[in-house]
Amino acid sequence: MEITSLPLSPTLRAKLLSAGYTSFASLASVSHSQLARDLNISDHDAVEIFKVTSQYTMLDRLDGSHSILPGARTAWDKLHEEQNLTHITTSCEDLDVVLGGGINCKEITEIGGVPGIGKTQLGIQLAVNVQIPNDFGGLGGKAIYIDTEGSFMVERAFQIAEACVQDTLDNFVFHKKDFEAYQEKMQPKAFLENIFYFRICSHTEQVAVINYLDKFIEEHKDVKIVVIDSITFHFRQEFEDLALRTRLLGGMALKLMKLAQKYCLAVSIFSFEQVVLLNQVTTKITEVSFQLTLALGGSWSHACTNRIILYWNGNERYAHIDKSPTLPAASAPFSVTGKGIRSPVSNCKRIKMM
Repeated sequence: MEITSLPLSPTLRAKLLSAGYTSFASLASVSHSQLARDLNISDHDAVEIFKVTSQYTMLDRLDGSHSILPGARTAWDKLHEEQNLTHITTSCEDLDVVLGGGINCKEITEIGGVPGIGKTQLGIQLAVNVQIPNDFGGLGGKAIYIDTEGSFMVERAFQIAEACVQDTLDNFVFHKKDFEAYQEKMQPKAFLENIFYFRICSHTEQVAVINYLDKFIEEHKDVKIVVIDSITFHFRQEFEDLALRTRLLGGMALKLMKLAQKYCLAVSIFSFEQVVLLNQVTTKITEVSFQLTLALGGSWSHACTNRIILYWNGNERYAHIDKSPTLPAASAPFSVTGKGIRSPVSNCKRIKMM
């Protein structure tokens, strides 16, 4: 159960959420004295919080409408679900191939890379592409864009939306009447109206907005992707309490995974990584390996379903699948063009399976 369901004062609920305590489970591993220190409250108030939590946990178990072990499924059902996952295209054919069709819904995908590699461009591209209508192979959904660095460019989003509309209409054959109808319906302005933008200026705001997303998505139907650019910005520097940082990030990861599963949407998290390429040249091929300096430590790297590293190889941009439970390690080139993310013009069979 969520902390927001407890009959506590708004001040105590806000302090719990700001300190990373978003669910009953997050309180299970701390003592009342530790909670009092984290929330800067008296021991008496901390004990009262635990009493209320205990009472609600007991009531929830006694309620016949709640099963102690809900949601059991067969492995066959799970396989069928994974085989029918929907994807969001990146607009780069080679990248879509190594991703198995694009960015998966019902999963968290972390995309890391150095500044200038194209992370924000890819984030905007995904926020636009998720809106491609079902008739054209898209999801016809909406996007939430959480901007922690102030790097979102609305003019750029408009350019990418214009190109997406044009490419979509160019790649299909219509009767004249159908073409005119779709041309009137698919306007860049409509694409921008379906991107819900949040500007975040502190880690406290970031935690609060992510905790608010469940209610927001309930009110705004058809959201199919949440883009966070970037997850690391407010946690990377000047955050001395590492235990608190780990707890806050763990709470956000858990909340985002629940949202992805509940609403069948994709979560794309962008992060800053120091990427060092180690090229080992043989007579036939060049193998690429990575040495990563994780911005948020090793524990965060296990919170996401998939992990993609964007890197430079000479003057070309590449995307490497560094972690995935279903996809093999592979690299594919991509370009950032005036239209957005695209396949390199000179590309010829350069997808590389690792």
